[in-house]
Amino acid sequence: MTEIKKLIDENGLRVDGRKLDEIRPIKIEIGLLANADGSAYIEQGRNKIIVAVYGPREAQPKHIGLHDRAAIRCRYHMAPFSTDERKSPAPSRREIEISKVIREALEPAIFSEYYPRSMIDIFIEVLQSDGGSRCAAITASSLALADAGIPLKDLVVACAVGKIDGKLAVDLSDVEDKLGEADMPIAYIPALRKISLIQMDGIFTEEEFFKALNMAKDACMKIYKIQKEALKQKYLQTEKE
Repeated sequence: MTEIKKLIDENGLRVDGRKLDEIRPIKIEIGLLANADGSAYIEQGRNKIIVAVYGPREAQPKHIGLHDRAAIRCRYHMAPFSTDERKSPAPSRREIEISKVIREALEPAIFSEYYPRSMIDIFIEVLQSDGGSRCAAITASSLALADAGIPLKDLVVACAVGKIDGKLAVDLSDVEDKLGEADMPIAYIPALRKISLIQMDGIFTEEEFFKALNMAKDACMKIYKIQKEALKQKYLQTEKE
C-alpha cells in the first residue's frame, strides 16, 4: 500500500477524489435471502454488508420474552476475509459493542409494543470492510426490518463525520478513519427528527461539533433518499412478478 501523507489535496479533494461533503457511492438491494423474513445488502464505498432479519416470532428461550414488547437481538459479525489481515472468526469485544450500538440505534424506530413476548433477530455479516461499517449496517438493517414487514416509525439512516487534515468530512473511508483526527458516527430517524446514535472518537471544538452534526444530518438525508428508492424498486418488482 502506498504511504499516504495528505488526505486532502491542493484542490480540496480527498484521497478517493470526493469533496468534503460527498458520500461514497451506495448500492442497495432488498430481499435477497429466501430463507430470512427480511434481508438487505449494501455496498457503500468498498463496504459490502448483508443483513438478515427473522421475526417477529415466539421468544425462545421463553425467559428472554418481554411482557410489553418484542425483544430485539442483534449480531454484528465481520467475516474472517473482510479485512486486510485475516480476522479471527470468534466474536471480538468490538463486534459485541457494535452489536449493542446498532440494536440501540434501531429500537426507537420499531413498534416493538405490537409483539409482546416475541423476538426479532437481526444478523449482520460484513463481507468487506472499508470504514463506516457500523453506519452502513444500520442503514441496511432498517431496510431488512421493513422487508420483513415489521412496522417502523421510519427508516433509520446512519453516516459518520470526521476530521481529516484539520477539516470536517462526511462518510470516512478506512484510510481516512485510521489517519484522521476524529470520527463521529450518527444514526438519524428523519420522521421523528431524532438522533438514535451518536458516538465520538477524537476531539472537536464546540463549533466543529455542531457543524459536524449538521453535515451528518445532511449526509443522512441523501442516504435516506437512496433507501426509499431501493424500497420502491423492490415493491415495484414484486408487483410485476
